[in-house]
Amino acid sequence: MLKEDSLQRENIKPLLKWAGGKRQLNDALYSRIPGYFEKYFEPFLGGASFLVNLYNHGMIKSAVVSDLNPELINFYNVIKQCPSKFITRMEELKLTNDKDTYYSNRARFNEIVGNPDFSLERSILFIYLNKHSYNGLWRVNSSSKFNVPYGKYKTVKMIDSDNLYNFSAMLKDVQIESVDFEICVDSAEKNDFVYFDPPYQPLNKTSSFTGYTYQGFNFNEQLRLFNVFRSLTQRDVKVMLSNSYSEEIRELYSDFNIITVDAKRYINSVGTGRTGAKELIITNY
Repeated sequence: MLKEDSLQRENIKPLLKWAGGKRQLNDALYSRIPGYFEKYFEPFLGGASFLVNLYNHGMIKSAVVSDLNPELINFYNVIKQCPSKFITRMEELKLTNDKDTYYSNRARFNEIVGNPDFSLERSILFIYLNKHSYNGLWRVNSSSKFNVPYGKYKTVKMIDSDNLYNFSAMLKDVQIESVDFEICVDSAEKNDFVYFDPPYQPLNKTSSFTGYTYQGFNFNEQLRLFNVFRSLTQRDVKVMLSNSYSEEIRELYSDFNIITVDAKRYINSVGTGRTGAKELIITNY
């Protein structure tokens, strides 16, 4: 294991697998970023794959990121502030890939969820549940209790320690918040760059998963996001947004640049339903 102070900057990988994550769209997104920007903003951070992609290309001078999932934000803050403690404690817990261990740790996580006295333990259980749950889905009930069943994977790799240290180093120049998307981008100025990756607008009544917190993200929120997109445009902020290939979204952003790209939907429980999907990349530049 490398020491934190001996690491050289190198390409890093996201730490989490995240439903709706952007690893598959990274090339399409990166090819459409502004030619120049100052500060980077990402209000729907999730698995952070696009932030990682920009960082690996040397594009991040400073950044402000946010997500309304408090356990996700706690995880990133722990990784930023004390990666060595995280690794040491995780090894001590000896978390294994079996049904009984999963459900006992899910119960333990739900006992301490949101408790600042257990920030380190919460962060470890967060990634354990993320790696071992069904489809890597993050879902909570109305009491903010995690309720995704065991994923039954034959093998699971929790983390690569060197990659975790490099990820922590990336976060040193990143301001991490847990605020509404509108608040996150409030300080964005001319020549800054904002990327919105909201919960996608459902294509039909059966594709109704629209959020990673119990509140969800309905069309009224999509409308509010559009108004923020338009306001940022008026302030000469560069903005890119991804969303589903839905009639409502195409109509809403019809005055902006809309590109259609092919994508897989990994959140679909049926394998054949994960192919042939289209998504939208929308920019104001």
